[in-house]
Amino acid sequence: MKKELSCCGYRCDLCAARSDDSRVRQKLVDGWRKYFGHKNYTVENVRCDGCLHNGRLADKNCPVRACVMERKLKNCAYCIEFPCKLLKKVMCSRKELQERFGDIPEEDFNLCMRQFISYPVLMKIWKDLGNI
Repeated sequence: MKKELSCCGYRCDLCAARSDDSRVRQKLVDGWRKYFGHKNYTVENVRCDGCLHNGRLADKNCPVRACVMERKLKNCAYCIEFPCKLLKKVMCSRKELQERFGDIPEEDFNLCMRQFISYPVLMKIWKDLGNI
């Protein structure tokens, strides 16, 4: 699958919310509940086509997506305010996840978290745009 980023730099192509297999999505929902305390996701509503599309969205109320769409940007790295307070709430690195949750089994990380490693992804784009 081709690498696909969300508005905030999440790796949509790595996210189990895109799976057609309801068992995979259920494991994702279970993991998000365990680690993040998300209670509103279900195997049905976690389906997502990626926030840069106009299809199904896992988080219909994402303020970062709304901002990127309003500004007509590819993602947050293209914004003159990068990184803003809004983005800093969702942007993370693997080290930050490990500090927050401790030892995360690799299976849990790959299913529930790897798509959220957005900080290095956005920083590379930002640098490639000539901002450093």
